[in-house]
Amino acid sequence: MHDDRELVEARLERVLRERIRPAVHPLTAPLDVEIWSTPGEPVPVAEGLAATTRPIAPGTAWGTPWGTSWFKVTGTVPAEWAGATVEAVLDLGFTPRTPGFQCEGLVYRPDGSPVKGLHPRNSYVRLGGPVAGGERVHWRIEAASNPDLDESGVPFSPTLMGDRDTAGDAPQYVLGEMRLAVFDETVWELTIDLEVLGELMAELPVDGARRWEILRAVGRALDAVDLRDVNGTAAAARDELAGVLAAPAVPAAHRISAVGHAHIDSAWLWPLRETVRKVARTASNMTALLEAEPEFVFAMSQAQQFAWIKDHRPEVWARVKQAVADGRFVPVGGMWVESDTNMPGSEAMARQFVHGKRFFIEEFGVESEEAWLPDTFGFAAGLPQIIRAAGARRLLTQKISWSRTNRFPHHTFLWEGIDGSRIFTHFPPVDSYNCEMAGRQIAHAARNFKEKGVATHSLAPTGYGDGGGGTTREMVAKAARLRDLEGSATVRWEAPAAFFDKAEAEYADPPVWVGELYLELHRATLTSQARTKRGNRRSESLLREAELWAATASVRVGFPYPYPELDRIWKTVLLHQFHDILPGSSIAWVHREARETYARVGEELEAIIAGAQQALAGAGSVELRFNGAPHTRGGVPAGGAAAGAADGAVTPVPRQGGGLVLDNGLLRVEIDERGLVVSVYDLTAGREAVAPGHAANLLQLHPDFPNQWDAWDVDAFYRNTGSDLVEVESLGTEGTSVRIERVFGESRVVQLLSVPHGVKRLDIETEVDWHERERFLKLAFPLDVKADRYASETQFGHVYRPTHQNTSWEWAKFEACNHRFVHVDEPGWGVAVVNDATYGHDVTRSIRAADGGATTTVRASLLRAPRFPDPETDQGTHRFRHALVPGATIADAVREGYRANLPEHRRTGAVTAVAPLVTVDRDAVVVSAVKLADDRSGDLVVRLYEADGGRAHATLSVTDGFAVDRAVRTDLLERPLVDAGALPAADGAVALDLRPFQLVTLRIPRG
Repeated sequence: MHDDRELVEARLERVLRERIRPAVHPLTAPLDVEIWSTPGEPVPVAEGLAATTRPIAPGTAWGTPWGTSWFKVTGTVPAEWAGATVEAVLDLGFTPRTPGFQCEGLVYRPDGSPVKGLHPRNSYVRLGGPVAGGERVHWRIEAASNPDLDESGVPFSPTLMGDRDTAGDAPQYVLGEMRLAVFDETVWELTIDLEVLGELMAELPVDGARRWEILRAVGRALDAVDLRDVNGTAAAARDELAGVLAAPAVPAAHRISAVGHAHIDSAWLWPLRETVRKVARTASNMTALLEAEPEFVFAMSQAQQFAWIKDHRPEVWARVKQAVADGRFVPVGGMWVESDTNMPGSEAMARQFVHGKRFFIEEFGVESEEAWLPDTFGFAAGLPQIIRAAGARRLLTQKISWSRTNRFPHHTFLWEGIDGSRIFTHFPPVDSYNCEMAGRQIAHAARNFKEKGVATHSLAPTGYGDGGGGTTREMVAKAARLRDLEGSATVRWEAPAAFFDKAEAEYADPPVWVGELYLELHRATLTSQARTKRGNRRSESLLREAELWAATASVRVGFPYPYPELDRIWKTVLLHQFHDILPGSSIAWVHREARETYARVGEELEAIIAGAQQALAGAGSVELRFNGAPHTRGGVPAGGAAAGAADGAVTPVPRQGGGLVLDNGLLRVEIDERGLVVSVYDLTAGREAVAPGHAANLLQLHPDFPNQWDAWDVDAFYRNTGSDLVEVESLGTEGTSVRIERVFGESRVVQLLSVPHGVKRLDIETEVDWHERERFLKLAFPLDVKADRYASETQFGHVYRPTHQNTSWEWAKFEACNHRFVHVDEPGWGVAVVNDATYGHDVTRSIRAADGGATTTVRASLLRAPRFPDPETDQGTHRFRHALVPGATIADAVREGYRANLPEHRRTGAVTAVAPLVTVDRDAVVVSAVKLADDRSGDLVVRLYEADGGRAHATLSVTDGFAVDRAVRTDLLERPLVDAGALPAADGAVALDLRPFQLVTLRIPRG
């Protein structure tokens, strides 16, 4: 037989495009359209429905950037359409761009009840069953004219469209056709038949019989279609395809569990307020699709997004509640938002699950066992324990498939965290969290699946995200044909829990991955938008203190514990840890609002702290120092207060040859005439910290122009060039500090260096007035330490990373995350670099030619200046606090990290001391939270963890306020653990034995 394969395939593509798809709507009638545009921000639905409108014709420009317009759409079904299925096709001016990145709409009936959302690949509204003819139709559409930030066609081009204040008022869209149309279901079904078979055929081997069998059937079907009468011949064409569509899949076919999905970023290339509406549109779409498709299942994560629907769209919320009760609209993930997991602190990461799971339990009676993070930029090594402690045991993610250097070796595996906790984890081999049920995607999932031979199941999150409206009827129809089709993986709609049950049952002994799941991409998100990161860190610290002091004052003096305020503030902070807000990858509008929000949060929390501390101190003139850190500091106990002034710092003295010296008898720091730290000498150990021939506290400036993803990425080649900032504008003293001023480019930096009395620590305060573009600023500490690995703090412990680059896996970690400290050491002596607001860093190792010694260089990443999506990223003034701690152990690093982030509060009062409410007798066991139980029972909740990485025996005591007879071990939601009995208390003390990095939550009942 002659090879006519390419001829038939090309014929299929053209006939589908030009004849069959257009015939889905063979008859149309125009609708009348009127418009009203809001003068400012979106208005309530009732106001939009009642607004006075004016006529608008197709082809008319509408929609200022970030504006809202309400369309009134009316018409009459032609009488001659009686008995037909009719739908409206409503084109707001959609472009071929992906849904979610342009104009969107939500259709309402005149009474305000929602119908469904609109986007370019889902622009229909069905009238119902067969029409009688003559029916009047009337809808209102709330349409958002969100600008397309990539409209230039050049990816990552700087744009002022990312903030309403700078976007201008030029119309963004041109109204398309608004029309009623007869829907020919037979032609539509033929379209899906041909698309599925054509897509499958393209994935099959050319020399395989199945491909040719499909090709011949497609050829016969196309012969059966009369191009002058597609509607009259579509049924005959379908008959020609019935046989190949009925052929069952082979028994060994890969099995895909499809779950409806719409990955909606809680903010990204749109502000938070727009996500509120994106979620409502998508939920309306999905509840409508669930009603029409009995096998379809939709899953939605992020309790915050459910809460937005509840608070802002009660009419949509009612439909969601019913669909959840029916078991088909599935709350999944159990987190407040799909947060970043690298940068949130220990308590914040825990509270993501506390607030997320509690919302699902209280609103729906549903508790998800799955963490759901398809798009997060890597996963911290402390996360498995947190997931377990929240009562979950599974994780789904997709993003690791984006890694650029190494392919992750598993799709289904056990992930082990720093404490030994393991969770069952799945990476969908479809390599997308926006699967469209395309044949290439289904075939890729089957080919790509790394567990072939030992497992058969994978999951495919299916639907358009980013406000794109979720799953479409076309995707559901394709899945129906792929349920059992020869040559394809099989597809079933299933909830995530059903997939995980099957995957676990068939794979009893999966491989284990130990440590962080590092994403080899988007490393710059650890540095971009420094003010957002500082706001997050400060908010976490203030929340810790607000709970601690409010609980102490409540127990001691009856201070009213601010339950509603803390709940609301926690949720606000958790929202801003979303994986495009805290990482700095959102538009200018988002980060402008974040700065304003963090300022308000800070004021509220400072007021709570001040009120509680004043209640404990009483009225008087005794000066008290309150220590919110988990370690005694300057004679003030952890979680307590004491009278007296804090120790100051030593006075700088001139250095021979130029510069200044800071010497407190434990540490001698020499600063040369360039303002560089050339010596940090540990006098007690007789050890120099700064590598010979090098200088510490060295600011280094690099070009920063990644190949793409400007705010997200820093590429390895940035290190190839750069400059050391050694020119000094001025060098002198300011009080007890050495003051250094430098000017470079368009920017200026002022640093204050000091050494406190009685502590081996060099404190560094850096203020940068930053006006560079596409530059990367680092702060370097070249240390005379031979370290093959280093420790970075993460949630409830620390993680080790190599300093060498033996393999591509190690080379790829050229920028990584730490929380409050980085620690490097040799046996018996180490150095810590601590910070109060930075996360990104790098650690490298070299051998000196002069003496053969090793230099380990720790560099903190301070600032970047990407131009997309916010062209003004980080412009302006920033402040950073770092400290270099020679001779530090891990325990010292932990202590100094908390000190840098929890400065003392000073109050005047009537007492000379405030005893801590809770004490722990071992520094290795760190208290991360002291609070009252969320259920308002008055019970005390204490969370603590082993911080050094070893076993620990400790005693926890409640000093006074109520009698303690027992402590109950609980999960993060403060519910007693089934397998853990109560811990007895003796004289108010509870004995604890902790594994390395073990997290423990104790609930202490109050009589």
